[in-house]
Amino acid sequence: MTFQKPSRELSIGEILSWTFGMYTSNFVTFFIPILVSSLITGFLSSAVTFYATSIPQPSPVATPTQIWTWLFTYIPILLLAAFALGILSWIIGTIAYGIVVKCASDLTEKGSANLINAFNHATSKLLSLLAVAIVSGILIILGLIALIIPGIILAIMFSLVIPAIIIENAGAIDSLSRSRKLVSHRWLKTFAFLLIIGIIIGVASVIVTWTVSPLSIFGGAAGSIVSSVLSAILTAFIVPIYPIALTVYYYSMLAKEQPSLPPPPPPIL
Repeated sequence: MTFQKPSRELSIGEILSWTFGMYTSNFVTFFIPILVSSLITGFLSSAVTFYATSIPQPSPVATPTQIWTWLFTYIPILLLAAFALGILSWIIGTIAYGIVVKCASDLTEKGSANLINAFNHATSKLLSLLAVAIVSGILIILGLIALIIPGIILAIMFSLVIPAIIIENAGAIDSLSRSRKLVSHRWLKTFAFLLIIGIIIGVASVIVTWTVSPLSIFGGAAGSIVSSVLSAILTAFIVPIYPIALTVYYYSMLAKEQPSLPPPPPPIL
């Protein structure tokens, strides 16, 4: 199935159709980077969880001194491990998202995509991607704390920062203004688009949780590993939908910016 840059703005239905068509036609290309990302973070999460559950509990009759000794012995290591897990998961997930966006862009513009080239491109943009995530995240959180509505508006405004960085090579700060310009005059449409994608991914995530939850009855490291692997595989089916959809929406908004062609001249009688 061939995809080309749209010459006009697409409807939400067309964007969704394009997204799932591109995904199913190039499933392996989009699945692999997300699967690798999910497996790595899943194993790291299992290791931290296993460490947390293996910490010996203090005796019920322990003295305050013994309690403080226990806290200073185990809790700092657990907090450090959890913090490192969060940072590594964020970095790995950001690279995987960048790879998917780059592949979707290459399929749209060139008709083919290469995972190695996409990986190299995403890693070269990693600092910008992380920086824009921090800046936009802080602004959105502050907006949500203020009156909720400003936070939603900012989330809509900055929804296309990743495609702006990956596809247009914009810097972290420039991508914020570029995203705002792309979605301008399409605030309601962008909100509806993000809401629909969120619902689709949310429902799929609930199904994954229901599928994996029975494995919680198996204790120990083996049960944790099996649960993490299965969860990573199932999650990898869902996650690519969002970055692909954002890329398609980006090209739709890009087509909106293009000047319309003048109508053909009337025939000469």
